[in-house]
Amino acid sequence: MGISRRKLALKLTAAFAMTGLVACGATGGSGVVQAAPSTAANAISQTDKAQGAKAHPELLAEFGGEVSGSQANYVEAVGKTIAVQSGLSNARGDFTVTLLNSPINNAFAIPGGYVYVTRQLASLMNNEAELAAVLGHEVGHVAARHSAKRQKTATRNSILGALGSVLSGVLLGDNAFGQLGQRVFSQGSQLLTLQFSRSQELEADNLGIAYLRKAGYDPRAMATVLESLARQDALEARLRGTANQVPEWASTHPNPASRVRDALRTAGANADGLTKRDAFLSGINGLTYGDDPRQGIVEGLTFRHPELRFAFEAPQGFYLVNGTQAVSINGQSGKAEFTGGRIEGSLDSYVGKVFAGLSSGQAQIAPQALQSTTVNGMPVRYATARAQGGSGPVDVTVFAYDFGGGQAYHFTAITQAGNAGVFNPMFRSLRRLSASEVGEIKPRRISVVTVGAGDTVQSLAARMAYKDAPLERFLVLNGLQSDARLTPGQKVKIVTQ
Repeated sequence: MGISRRKLALKLTAAFAMTGLVACGATGGSGVVQAAPSTAANAISQTDKAQGAKAHPELLAEFGGEVSGSQANYVEAVGKTIAVQSGLSNARGDFTVTLLNSPINNAFAIPGGYVYVTRQLASLMNNEAELAAVLGHEVGHVAARHSAKRQKTATRNSILGALGSVLSGVLLGDNAFGQLGQRVFSQGSQLLTLQFSRSQELEADNLGIAYLRKAGYDPRAMATVLESLARQDALEARLRGTANQVPEWASTHPNPASRVRDALRTAGANADGLTKRDAFLSGINGLTYGDDPRQGIVEGLTFRHPELRFAFEAPQGFYLVNGTQAVSINGQSGKAEFTGGRIEGSLDSYVGKVFAGLSSGQAQIAPQALQSTTVNGMPVRYATARAQGGSGPVDVTVFAYDFGGGQAYHFTAITQAGNAGVFNPMFRSLRRLSASEVGEIKPRRISVVTVGAGDTVQSLAARMAYKDAPLERFLVLNGLQSDARLTPGQKVKIVTQ
């Protein structure tokens, strides 16, 4: 959760609608698509450049800003090498490749030569060819003009939080009131839900593979990085207790295993080329992993923000997702978001503005009365409003705290009618952090280590800065299977604190 409350515009024109490897659904199919030639039809135009330049600072704000230093310089160099294979431009200077300071696995691109990858996704890769594959996939979407083609049949193109889309479809239903869920959970999630068709995803994968070949990389890297991402998603889902839930995109896209097989078939099982593993590991060594303390830290059910000096705990059975502008709290019995703003007037007016922001058209959400209490020394005003959702009535609760100095924070929660109390323990848990507690919060980082003679998968996993599932995290982080044997002199990644 970032310090500033800058909002990313929800609606963008199709000319620079986002394309993302992670946000895009998995795809099936086969076939080889050759890299696009440099022609006026698909070259970067001045209009593209202007629109991309306008969107760029907003995207940086949404995704925690850009990482600077040697790691960012390395990612930029690899990104430009693969981008010039696309036919969009032969000049490396026409591309802006950014390493984003985000703990979310994501990558995307917009027309105008702007390509992005989060530090979290970069950390998951294991060689330079995999990094080039991810960036090539994103550039492929732009080269094929997928966003423009998508707009021809889409009724809208929006950047929406994936959690909000799930909420709107499952809890509230697909109707006018369902937009409430999107408004509550669209800010700060750092997840993009713009979906492309199966054929467009296939084309982007295959274009990325073609770019890998042209640049001299091993084209099989597209398959291996997709496999690592699928394994990471599965691990995170298991740790959150959502492993048996069907992802929102699964109804229209095949499973990740199918996409991995298709990418490997397109690349060729016996293909070869450069992987540059050592160069990659050296390039990302020391990169921040997971949450940046400047944006707050999620530890299990607890969220702590050392700079803003507060902490709260989610109820059992829920999990937290930290964004630049808000923290989402997610579970089967309800969903909530925590964020803040300035008090202009009274805390009552602040709560009223939050409710007003959730209303649209004829779907007005207004509580009958506000109530007062105190939580850990902070004045609180709160209220619950009953509203009609697509699958029945729901309760919408706003619980706001006067943090002092004109600063307020609040939870917005949605549950099935009569179940608003599920969040009461969380509402009562918000507290200030002491100076000593702040000093204990430190970032996790990627550390590249050399395997010694007595090292094993188990001994190195024990050095991971996690109490939960350190072995599974180590295996996924390094693209290793459970029966892997390490060789002295081999380099691997661990997460230290």
